[in-house]
Amino acid sequence: MIRRRPFTSLLLLLLLLLALLGWGWHERVNLQAFPDIIAAYTAKEYCSCRYVQNNPAAYCRGYVKQYVPTSAFSDNPERSEVTASGLGRKHMARWLGERQGCRLEP
Repeated sequence: MIRRRPFTSLLLLLLLLLALLGWGWHERVNLQAFPDIIAAYTAKEYCSCRYVQNNPAAYCRGYVKQYVPTSAFSDNPERSEVTASGLGRKHMARWLGERQGCRLEP
């Protein structure tokens, strides 16, 4: 098809690129929020798994494992605090107590 109709193929490719750019512009707010989700989810869910549900650390690491990996992770059992970094963002979650559970720190 490309050899027989090079201009039509080029036009279709340009329209596809334009549609992709339009979709990206429409979803720009959600796309900007995505990097925060990875680190925040990992920190909060690990904290809840480890300190609220009292599961072993190895189990909780497997529980929060995602397709997009985190670049850094630390668990501080003395302070009941978890820090996770991914896609250039860093978030910390802390266990506040039995009634409050875990909370992301600002």
